[in-house]
Amino acid sequence: MTVIESPAMALLTVLLAGLLDVAFGEPPNAIHPVAWLGRLIALLERGAPHERPRAEFAYGVVIVAVATAAAAGAGLGICLAMTHLPWWLALPLGAAALKVSFSLRGLVGAGRYVQRALSGDSDSAAAREGLRALVSRDRDLSPSQVASAAIESLAENLSDSVVAPLLYFAVLGLPGALVYRAVNTLDAMVGYHGRYEYLGKPAARLDDLANLIPARLSGLLLVALACCRCRGAAAWAALRRQRRLSSSPNKLWTIAPMAGALGVRLAKPGAYAVGPDERPLGAAVIGEAAAIVWQAGAVTLAVTAALAALAAAALWR
Repeated sequence: MTVIESPAMALLTVLLAGLLDVAFGEPPNAIHPVAWLGRLIALLERGAPHERPRAEFAYGVVIVAVATAAAAGAGLGICLAMTHLPWWLALPLGAAALKVSFSLRGLVGAGRYVQRALSGDSDSAAAREGLRALVSRDRDLSPSQVASAAIESLAENLSDSVVAPLLYFAVLGLPGALVYRAVNTLDAMVGYHGRYEYLGKPAARLDDLANLIPARLSGLLLVALACCRCRGAAAWAALRRQRRLSSSPNKLWTIAPMAGALGVRLAKPGAYAVGPDERPLGAAVIGEAAAIVWQAGAVTLAVTAALAALAAAALWR
């Protein structure tokens, strides 16, 4: 069974997972299932062919198949175990398994680290180093470019790290959430151009497909939250006019409305520039973006809990 059958259990599983995330954040890599998945992907990557595009692409398909099958199997196994446990053991097991599929506190914490480092020193090397936890960028960034990159990453990872895994849980249960996390991890590890041009293409394309709906829902959520700041019109305008300025089908669906909500210009040199450029970028703006991500995460958890309970109720009849 992929969907938790009891509406109360489904509701409590999501809420407890959210509490675990807020209270404890990410578990150590030694016991983190996503870290284990990363080791499996790295192990599979060692056997990849080189300088043979077709063979690399085919091997990339194999890596995707093995990693996603492992994630699906783990999710199904946990669901099966939950059916044989009393509720007071099944609930924490399901919540802990769901928690590892998303990361709200970790995402916001990474953004706050860059904010603190940048506010302590307007040209802080620590801020540029901290940025690496969020995104890969050139190390020679100005303070405003560091702030822009941090805000862009907070916006983009709202979809990847929070909305998408929870949406897949609501629709497909725990296996869906874990398979999405596997796809996103694959894209992060091998979905780049350069040495992974062909090997990583299956993972990159699958990640684009998996994020089509979550990215758009995340963008609309950011527009809705911008209304609370009296910036709804600006966020909507940025989303409507600038969401297609990147070659990625999903990236600017969250970055553009975040820029509009904050009234800043967010730019990746040589790639895109979005937002109204009404105020300078700095550490304080990163804090505002982090606050919006917290709010978006809380809304997403509440909606996911309701949807999961409704799905369980439909099966309960």
